[in-house]
Amino acid sequence: MKASDLFIKALENEGVEYIFGIPGEENLDMLNSLKDSKIKLILTRHEQGAGFMAATYGRLTGKPGVCLATLGPGATNLTTPAAYAQLGAMPMVMITGQKPIMKSKQGRFQIIDIVELFQPITKYTRQIVNGNLIPSMVREAFRLAIEERPGAVHLELPEDIAAEECEDRLFDVVGFRRPDANEVAIQEATKMLEEAKMPLLLIGAGANRQRTSDALSHLVESTGIPFFNTQMGKGVLDERHPLFLGTAALSSDDFLHCAINRADLIINVGHDVVEKPPFFMEKGGTKVIHVNFFPANVDEVYFPQLNVIGDIASSIMQLTGQIKDKSNWDFSYYERIKTEVESHLTRYVEDVRFPILPQRLVHIVREQLPDDGIVTLDNGVYKIWFARNYKCYQPNTLLLDNALATMGAGLASAMAAKLINPGKKVISVCGDGGFMMNSQELETATRLGLNMVVIILNDSSYGMIKWKQEGMGFESFGLDYKNPDFVKYAESYGAKGHRPTSDQSFREILKTCLNSDGVHVIDLAVDYSLNHSILNVLLKEKTCIL
Repeated sequence: MKASDLFIKALENEGVEYIFGIPGEENLDMLNSLKDSKIKLILTRHEQGAGFMAATYGRLTGKPGVCLATLGPGATNLTTPAAYAQLGAMPMVMITGQKPIMKSKQGRFQIIDIVELFQPITKYTRQIVNGNLIPSMVREAFRLAIEERPGAVHLELPEDIAAEECEDRLFDVVGFRRPDANEVAIQEATKMLEEAKMPLLLIGAGANRQRTSDALSHLVESTGIPFFNTQMGKGVLDERHPLFLGTAALSSDDFLHCAINRADLIINVGHDVVEKPPFFMEKGGTKVIHVNFFPANVDEVYFPQLNVIGDIASSIMQLTGQIKDKSNWDFSYYERIKTEVESHLTRYVEDVRFPILPQRLVHIVREQLPDDGIVTLDNGVYKIWFARNYKCYQPNTLLLDNALATMGAGLASAMAAKLINPGKKVISVCGDGGFMMNSQELETATRLGLNMVVIILNDSSYGMIKWKQEGMGFESFGLDYKNPDFVKYAESYGAKGHRPTSDQSFREILKTCLNSDGVHVIDLAVDYSLNHSILNVLLKEKTCIL
């Protein structure tokens, strides 16, 4: 059997549905083998778009997303998606081509050591030097991509290896059970909880599994412990719950941190230090129990007093069953903080000024999307407003990146979300800067016949950095640019372009777009004038209630 045929059979054996990517000369054998496969090739306009789509597929399904690129520049274009998946714990398999390794007449043309390049940003990276190794190497790559902590893996298939004859064989796809936490650790955690006076539950991205979500829901209902989440932990539990205190969109100084700082114990479920810290630990301060698949990486602001390591859902179920004595607990302060947080977050949501305030935008999007509607974010200051103000009712309904926090991923992430969930409403919210980094994927979206909405927040600048610049007391410099006419730009790709001129027209346009076929691009003027006064001044000057 030809090696490229065997490679495709190995991918089919793993249950691969899609390959996202851009083939090159060195992938032509694989492309020909893919032609008759049940795996669907999603041809993108840039390797970054392919990588971001594959990573999002992994994030939403728990199965590795697969992307394809050629050698040299095609492969280097996958480095940002590789880091995106690796830091964000998204299972992804990257396949790249290479010049013949046994005999080549092209010298070093286009050749760089891609395997070495990917070494620091993947869990596994190998060159295939013999076609007979394909089945075992594919199986190992998929196993490692899924194994906790999930991430990116890479296989390089040289042109001459792809064309050689090899033995037809496959390896069984064998599942595995994650080990349960040590009973002594569960008992110690129970003792710490029962002795605490004001425990709090923190939910991070690693808790975003159905069994874990169910277990956490049972814990909250059984114990009455209030909870908050990280940006990437949003939606694990319904944020309309009366015990939900808010999202730690900032590391300190938000209204929510009044509760965090008053807590004497935090049960930190599914969070690790790759994601921006939701709070800072201090020596002699709040104690932390780390509940995760792996031990905590200790740094200056995170040094938990107890590690409960094992299957998270199992750990939470065991803990829930063992907690008996709740007589020390007093959550009255948290109830007052919740009221204050809600009061703060609802300011400006009815402010109809135009250009639109980000708080108002978040309110309108939440108002118009159904419970299972999906919002994907690129990276910008609006991400903070969505994290703080947008309430998620279901898991994986607000997809943002707070690990690598790269720009350029929002549009591709929405495309993958829609491809996987064709019956759900999907909105991509991008800054004008992030949108333009991979805007060419509009062609891919229209070619695929996706029904989705893209909202471009237009302030003709890198707004996140402008906010930081102002917060540091620097003059505005070096961050302004001009944008194309986004309506005409969208139409040139076969999408439908819209430009609201008022709050009311935006609401009407968004409603129409959500209920119409096709790709809709909304060029929305945004007003970031309150960012500094609220996020840099008000929050730092606030006084926590007694």
